[in-house]
Amino acid sequence: MFDVLIESKHRHNKKRLLSTGALSVFLHVLIIGGAVVATYGASEAGQGAVIDTMVVFLQEQTDKPPEPQLQNIELPKGFQTIVAPMDIPTDIPPVNLQEHFDPRDYTGEGVEGGIGTGFVVGSDQVFMEAVVEEKPERLTGPLPQYPPFLQQAGIEGTVMLEAIIDTSGRVIPSSVKIITSPNPGFNVNAREVVVKSLFRPARVHGRPVKVLIRIPIQFRLTRR
Repeated sequence: MFDVLIESKHRHNKKRLLSTGALSVFLHVLIIGGAVVATYGASEAGQGAVIDTMVVFLQEQTDKPPEPQLQNIELPKGFQTIVAPMDIPTDIPPVNLQEHFDPRDYTGEGVEGGIGTGFVVGSDQVFMEAVVEEKPERLTGPLPQYPPFLQQAGIEGTVMLEAIIDTSGRVIPSSVKIITSPNPGFNVNAREVVVKSLFRPARVHGRPVKVLIRIPIQFRLTRR
């Protein structure tokens, strides 16, 4: 029907495409620029912030028991009272060679129950070891347990402790103090030895008294 076909071409609007592309590029540049500015501002704010790195150590406050008053000075003199026996003994009483007799203790001067040398024995008094007549002596107690890590390292030494022995020969646990130690790893075991030990109590004029003493606990390696 048609001898000749006429080709038709779609005409593009070049001006419209150019304006649309320019708008798209402008919007992308605007978005990217805004993101860069926002990121840079956050970075500057982060750099200007000051971080508080101060560390505060809080030490637990514990109520320490009052320190015992040690008697190492001259105290008021005293005297002893002799009580006559009601029954006349028919046998020879046992002789105590450890008992001391001082006629000055029976002068009747001073405080009754004390002694002539100036020591008035009381249950709450703590005496220095140098002034007691009979010094305390360790009777029983556990052996020191060597800490394994110190034993492997070949560390030896002597821990010097200070403690109060009561009138029954027991150590008052709250009175135990570490005076010197070659290594802190020895302290717990040394303290345990002292606390679990039994002593012959110190005596003043035959009476048991509390006494402050120093006790060395040695840690020695067995060499083969």
